[in-house]
Parts: sequence; structure tokens; C-alpha cells
Amino acid sequence: MKLTRIDLNSWIFQIAGQTILVDPWLVDPLVFYGQPWLFTAYHNTPVAFTPTTLPPIDLLLISQGLDDHCHKPTLERLDRTIPAIASPTAAKVLSSLGYSNITSLANWQEFNYQEKLQITAVPGAEIQPGQEENGYLLKDLTSGETLYYEPHLPPLAKVKQKIDTVDVAIAPVIGQIFPFLGQIIMGPSQALSLAQTLKPRFFVPTTTGDIRATGILPMFVRSIGSIPEFRDLLAKSGLDTQLLEPEPGQTLEI
Repeated sequence: MKLTRIDLNSWIFQIAGQTILVDPWLVDPLVFYGQPWLFTAYHNTPVAFTPTTLPPIDLLLISQGLDDHCHKPTLERLDRTIPAIASPTAAKVLSSLGYSNITSLANWQEFNYQEKLQITAVPGAEIQPGQEENGYLLKDLTSGETLYYEPHLPPLAKVKQKIDTVDVAIAPVIGQIFPFLGQIIMGPSQALSLAQTLKPRFFVPTTTGDIRATGILPMFVRSIGSIPEFRDLLAKSGLDTQLLEPEPGQTLEI
């Protein structure tokens, strides 16, 4: 298994012989809901990959229909015949962009790709009432290796009903509280609870990046915690979990 960090929520997973592009934001800007006055973000440093410098991609994996996961300007510049696995809201966006091979997965639905890789949609963040997005559990059906990915704040009570342990967990450790919505991205204490639930061999932070944001929304978002705080909590927990912190563009081999 290899994990390449791009930035923010964007990753390349190599598992079960497949190269998977996850929640790609590769071109600037990132605008929420088509409203620059609300939220616009840019990379401060050149992104590790562009649509033209990506390696050959076997699958797209999109966790949410929100712009920071399902980024239309990036997706418009990718090959729209690439098979895509997506949450129901993200599947609608991909369909509107002309993607021709989309598998929409609701919570706990599974998809087996070429009899090598099993992808399970795990209950993820509830963005608004009735709209629960996806986390994912990826399993190499040959080696048994497992990878859990969640970019927001999962309902742990639901997650632990069907997942016991994983090899790698990729999830946020720096929380964010949004006006009217409350906390939608997990902070250090929730990340520790996730680690205690899934008992991964390795924990890799996500939803971090060197970006600048303008607009009204960033003025009211409050961050909670830090990677050093989570590292300290993890060290005191007694878990055997190892924290890995790849730089943008860096590949980890598990």
C-alpha cells in the first residue's frame, strides 16, 4: 500500500494494484457554491500534481458533493471515462460533468473492483439534515490490507458497528467549527476516539494544507487543536498506533 499526499483532502492511494485519486483539488481557485464572496481558497505553494502531471489513474474516489471534495474545475480537466466511486451527492455532480462510469454508494454499500479491491461506503459527516456523506473503507482482497478514509467528523457509534480494526486510518486531527453548522471536522479528542475505535497501525492526518482563504465564511470558522496536541494524546493513550505526517507530494509506503 502506498499513500501520496497532495494537499487538503486530496490523495493518491495505491492499493490492490490500483491507483486511486481521492477528492482532488488540483487547480485554483476553490469556490464554495459558486459564490466567491462566501469562500474562495488558493494554494500558497504550487500543488504537488496538476491534471496533466498525475500518474495514470484507475479510479476516482469522491467522499462528498461539496466543492472542497468534488471540485468541478479539477474534474473538468480529468479524463471523464475514469471509473468513479462517489457519494450520492457527488455522483450527481460527476454526472452533470459528463462522467460516464459512476458508481454511487450510500452508507454501507459495497463495490468490488476487478475482484481485487473492495470499497465500502462508511457513514460520514452529516452536512445538513438528511445529507450524510461518505467515509470509505478500502480492502485489498488479496493481502487483506485495509485503509479507512474520513475527511470530516464520522458518527463513531455507526462506524464501530461494522468495523473492528484497520491497518491505516486517514482522518483530520485539527477541528473546525462553522457558524450555524457547529463542529463538522474532528479535532484531536475526536481523532483519538477514532483511533481507539479502529486501532489502526498507522494514523495519517488529512484536511490540512498551506492555503489562503478569503470571503465571509473564513472569518467565522474557528479551529480546534493541532497535530502536536493529537500526537501527545496518542502517545499517552497506550495505543500502538504510529502517527505519520507526510509532506505534500510525499509518498508513504506501508
